[in-house]
Amino acid sequence: MSDPEVPEAPPRPGRSPLARFCVLAAGWFFTVLGILGLFLPILQGILFLAIGAYLLSLESPWARRAIEKARRRYPRFGRTFDMAQLRAARLVRRIGGKFR
Repeated sequence: MSDPEVPEAPPRPGRSPLARFCVLAAGWFFTVLGILGLFLPILQGILFLAIGAYLLSLESPWARRAIEKARRRYPRFGRTFDMAQLRAARLVRRIGGKFR
């Protein structure tokens, strides 16, 4: 059985459509960078994937569900995710301040 569809979360009040787009674009950028980092020894793939997942979860319900599922299945992932969440929160504050 499939999960009932969750309606797309509306943009947060106070966040412009341009800021929302920038958060989503940054989330996908870090996700792609993380995938590359899994294969390249120079980049920290897991950290970039966690940052990308956090940024996507700010605007997307499926990303929030995926993070919670990963945290339940891999408890050690929580520590990496917490570190990535702090870094990504700083990035979001910078983006939000520029596009208000």
